[in-house]
Amino acid sequence: MNQEKSFELLQTALQGAVEAAQAIMQIYSSDFSTTMKDDGSPVTIADHASNDVLVAHLSKTGIPLISEESLKAPFEERKNWDYVWCIDPLDGTKEFIKKNDEFAICVALVHQQQPILGIIVSPIQETILVGGKVIPPAIIRFEDIDQPSAWNYIEQKQQINQPLVIAVSRSQGSGTDLKFNQSIKEQFGEVVFLKKGSALKFFDLAMGHADIYARYAPTMEWDIAAGQAIIEALGGKVIHAESGEPLYYNKANLYNPYFIVHTSSVIKHLGE
Repeated sequence: MNQEKSFELLQTALQGAVEAAQAIMQIYSSDFSTTMKDDGSPVTIADHASNDVLVAHLSKTGIPLISEESLKAPFEERKNWDYVWCIDPLDGTKEFIKKNDEFAICVALVHQQQPILGIIVSPIQETILVGGKVIPPAIIRFEDIDQPSAWNYIEQKQQINQPLVIAVSRSQGSGTDLKFNQSIKEQFGEVVFLKKGSALKFFDLAMGHADIYARYAPTMEWDIAAGQAIIEALGGKVIHAESGEPLYYNKANLYNPYFIVHTSSVIKHLGE
């Protein structure tokens, strides 16, 4: 994919993401209702409103998509897709319902099962974290999406935090296990935990405010694909907690394995 085409896709996705965030915020300030999906997870009209906006924009690209809130094509069809959008219209629905501001929108472009572009949006802060093989990592304000010269480009952090900071889920407990925690303490000494809902944790990882994010609890592809594209662009890794291999996407089973995110500073410290 050439640079011109990559930027065209990025602009389409950014425009859709901003409009989706605006739709979410209109509902956030209202007295919305909540229903439960078949898997027991909550959903609101904000999830669906955001999905409608994103699908309308991304469909213009001619690239198929996988969304948490849309009907999924069978794997026999999906396995032939070279490119696919992987989206979570409202990541952190539980936090949205609690109105604690810790929710996000996630959009990833996947090529041959690897994420090459990640977009994570904070509707509350009106900011976007973007990055991947097709764009250097940056923080973008909503009003600047069409002005790359105004984007705040991010550089790799060279040193780990002292003490080490591990990002964990707010609603799912720590998301780690005792063996992992013991291993980290043996390697790094004292650690502290940063609790935050949704993919907003990737803002902290990208900006160097957190060093590791481990998830030993169920997640789906659309929860992590955008974050992986961004972290890899910053020299970090998102790996299978057992095999150590990178995660891949558009699988027959859309669940993720348990995973660990290492920022570039952690990788340098470990000498990987």
